[in-house]
Amino acid sequence: MGDMVLLGRLHPLLVHFPIGLVILAALAEAVATVAGDCRWRTVAVANVRAGAASGVLAAIAGWRLALAPGVESSALLESHRWLGAIAAGAAVAAALASSGADGQSRFEFWLYRITLFSAAVLVAVTGHFGGLLVWGADFLRP
Repeated sequence: MGDMVLLGRLHPLLVHFPIGLVILAALAEAVATVAGDCRWRTVAVANVRAGAASGVLAAIAGWRLALAPGVESSALLESHRWLGAIAAGAAVAAALASSGADGQSRFEFWLYRITLFSAAVLVAVTGHFGGLLVWGADFLRP
């Protein structure tokens, strides 16, 4: 098995890290905002940075998996692939903008928050599409 095939097959393992980390970062930032406790912001920044790094790896692995022999292309798969790339990019943007999380620059602070919450929504939607690919549309229905 080639290295690229192996990388693609690691996508199901790798993808859960950015989902958890980026969404946790957004939740920690929300708590920091509501509670006014900057310790939660530190948690948010650490998680979005780790989530961005793991998100790039997961997106690359997912892209490779979609190109593997035997994987049938579909509109849902294409949407999932492109949303995954966009979500990884948004997470990287949030990680880069997290240097403004200290609030010294109002613009940088809001840029960080907007990119973080956008990344979290994109990661959640992309993850949902991935779940539809694996489990089907009826999985959540009784």
